[in-house]
Amino acid sequence: MKGAVPGQDTVPTVTEPSNAIKLLHLVFLSTSWGMQIWVTFVAGFVMGSHLPRHTFGFIQRQLFPYYFHIVSACAFLNLTLNLIHGGCEMFTVGFAPLQIIAFFVCVAASVLNTQWFGQVTADIVADMHLVERSHGLGQEVGLFTSQSHRQLRASSPSYRQLTRQFTLYHALSSLCNLCCIACNGLSLYYVAARLSAL
Repeated sequence: MKGAVPGQDTVPTVTEPSNAIKLLHLVFLSTSWGMQIWVTFVAGFVMGSHLPRHTFGFIQRQLFPYYFHIVSACAFLNLTLNLIHGGCEMFTVGFAPLQIIAFFVCVAASVLNTQWFGQVTADIVADMHLVERSHGLGQEVGLFTSQSHRQLRASSPSYRQLTRQFTLYHALSSLCNLCCIACNGLSLYYVAARLSAL
């Protein structure tokens, strides 16, 4: 009679996730990745180059909370799916620990953006727009600072402080966003490395 001998330890095996779970994982990962690439490398530069600065800032302030929440939700759901369907053995198989860490880092960075950096940046931009509007600025098109903005920064200590705060929080928000892009890129590589066929 074959089978487990009483008293001997048996090693549990990880069951293969269903196709529905795999599909959910790919939907969350591709939604997040595609949106990150589009927002970061296409939409921002196109709108910033063709819209008046205040219009561009207004659109960004309206869209970014949705963007940050969707990226956070996708990262959290992918982390959850991988932990539930991978179990503890996932941490002993090749690339898997790195993928779990990548999802965890992506969740942390996107939540920081959602709850703090993104909101603070949007609030600072709104304050900057009020000051600029009072000086007749904000309708110029382009991403680069005009001579008028440089003069305002030189003459107004409060505006200069706002621009410094904006630079800091925008850099932190961008760093979190790039971190999420790198984490999702690593996860996509992991998924591609496990494909046996297209």
